[in-house]
Amino acid sequence: MLALEIVFWCSLGLLVYTHAGYPLLLWLLARGRRPSLPSDLAEPPTVSLVVAAYDEEGVIEGKVRNVLALDYPRDRLELIVASDGSEDRTAELARAAGADVVLDLPRMGKAAAQDAAVESARGEVLAFSDANSLWERDALRRLVAPLADESVGYVCGQVRFTVDDGAANQEGAYWRYEMAVRTFESRLGGITAGNGAIYALRRFHYKPGDPYTGDLSLPFRMARRGLRSVYAAGALADEPMVPTLEGEFRRKRRMMSRAFGTVLRGGMLNPRGYSPLFAFELFSHRVLRYGSPLLHLVALGTNIALLGHGTIYAVMLALQCAFFIAAVLGAFVPLRPLRLAYYYSLVTASIAVGFVDWLRGGSPLVWEKER
Repeated sequence: MLALEIVFWCSLGLLVYTHAGYPLLLWLLARGRRPSLPSDLAEPPTVSLVVAAYDEEGVIEGKVRNVLALDYPRDRLELIVASDGSEDRTAELARAAGADVVLDLPRMGKAAAQDAAVESARGEVLAFSDANSLWERDALRRLVAPLADESVGYVCGQVRFTVDDGAANQEGAYWRYEMAVRTFESRLGGITAGNGAIYALRRFHYKPGDPYTGDLSLPFRMARRGLRSVYAAGALADEPMVPTLEGEFRRKRRMMSRAFGTVLRGGMLNPRGYSPLFAFELFSHRVLRYGSPLLHLVALGTNIALLGHGTIYAVMLALQCAFFIAAVLGAFVPLRPLRLAYYYSLVTASIAVGFVDWLRGGSPLVWEKER
């Protein structure tokens, strides 16, 4: 019985720690530390901005115009659109809108499309964006400025999600929480993941031919080279949010099926080369977060087994059941606390289902969009 109690309290404690304790601990550790990174550029480097796109005829013209209007010397900015087997007018419209290079590729997946774009790129710095992400005018300057510090290998900006009033998806609330965590991580050992909408690195740090290269793998690979990955909060991009929670579940399920390839096959769990501080961040923010479905199952199962061995276990089971009921109600009742419970449950479930998808078929090479 003692063993069951230890397992129950450890699983519950790890869940509370990864979602609440870790951010609080980061805040305490980062107090008094302020970013000392360059915020502007005396001599802007040449930048190749890569947009990998699949069937994006509805947004690609706006994206090209957005990039060409950035506050960055035009002779030092190259825009490359890599159309990954698009069956619509993505490539045609990108050319007409003024993209410097448009690659009309066969369908081979985002990583391979980015590799093809990088192969033809001329910039010292590579920046990456999604087709539906619109950057603020000064975003590129703010994004590449920290790379003037030679200890920085990777920079990601801030995504602000736009959504219609009354939309059920609570991704915006989660993302604000996530950005706060990244702010503290950036002041310490470095961020543990980026985002595909706005990030940059030096050309010679990009390794083509790796299916696990991306915004999840780049930070830990930089850490192994002794380089920091940082968050540039002032480099802003706006992106439309998937309006429904069900759509968000499908999107995150696909993301997690790819993420588990990075975690389990891409080398994230190999401890060699990490500083103790970055290893602590990676375990707290990534390993435990991706293990949260298992931790929930263990907490629930051991809690049920411990009924009758103290009032505390009846109370804890009642609290778990109350949360599950709130999550179910969140699918139908538009109250924010219920919607947040529903959102959390769907995201946690997407991790588990994404893991099963990965076990069945590995990491998918191609990607789909959630409209």
